[in-house]
Amino acid sequence: MIFNTIVAFVAALGFVSGTPVVKRDAPTDTDILQYALTLEHLENAFYHEALGKFGAHAFNKAGFPSWVRGRFEQIAEHEKAHVGFLEAALGPAATKPCNYKFPYTDPKSFAALSMILEGVGVSAYLGAAQYIKTPGYLTAAGSILTTESRHAAWVASAVNKGTPWSGALDVPLSLDQVYSLAAGFITSCPPTNPTLPVKAFPSLTTSKAAPGATITLTFNHTAGNYYLAVLSGLTTTYVPINNNNKATLPEGLAGTVYAVVTTSKDTVADDNTVAGPAVFVFPDNE
Repeated sequence: MIFNTIVAFVAALGFVSGTPVVKRDAPTDTDILQYALTLEHLENAFYHEALGKFGAHAFNKAGFPSWVRGRFEQIAEHEKAHVGFLEAALGPAATKPCNYKFPYTDPKSFAALSMILEGVGVSAYLGAAQYIKTPGYLTAAGSILTTESRHAAWVASAVNKGTPWSGALDVPLSLDQVYSLAAGFITSCPPTNPTLPVKAFPSLTTSKAAPGATITLTFNHTAGNYYLAVLSGLTTTYVPINNNNKATLPEGLAGTVYAVVTTSKDTVADDNTVAGPAVFVFPDNE
């Protein structure tokens, strides 16, 4: 699995709920815009912080062509523009940036984590689209989504030399699944930030993974029957977790794949999710 160390470290950070959260059945358009802005603040901070630390020499020393950092600068400006657009739409009530901690240590680990974050961003907008009622907001979210997907494809292929896509269809993630991944980077948030209709699930870590491999899962649980729901494109495959916390991944997985532990063998919902998501990045299987 590509970037196994980075992904494991991200999952092991734990979830610090610095943003007020509450579970609601039907998020409003404003809720979705605040949720999107929370994610864009995180990405904006990620890029501007890293580019402030690593100059052109650091990227060249890490083996990247000179144009790579320049493209990352463009992505940083895109994320800044997304923040500005959402802030303008929300007005004075717009959520403010939080404090963050990112686990990169050099340009290479930054690039690996960038791929994960961009992929999560695509899945976040894709999963949230169903809740947007106002046509203008839906179009705006779609415009951001297509840009994020271009970021994800470029970082995965041109920078990290992996596959630029994960098949014909991307994975839509729920609000809670996305927030569970984002919350691991948040250390604290302004107490005046508006409440989000989300919650963070407990973390899920795994041993090194490959399609068709049997992996060991680490998550907090009591005795019972559990399943690993593997999300690839619009397909969810459920595999049993044995008493030794092992599960066998499906064959044929490629690109970015997500997985959650659930008590159900045929559906994934907030009330039956035990832990996750975990993020896997596999080479193209073609």
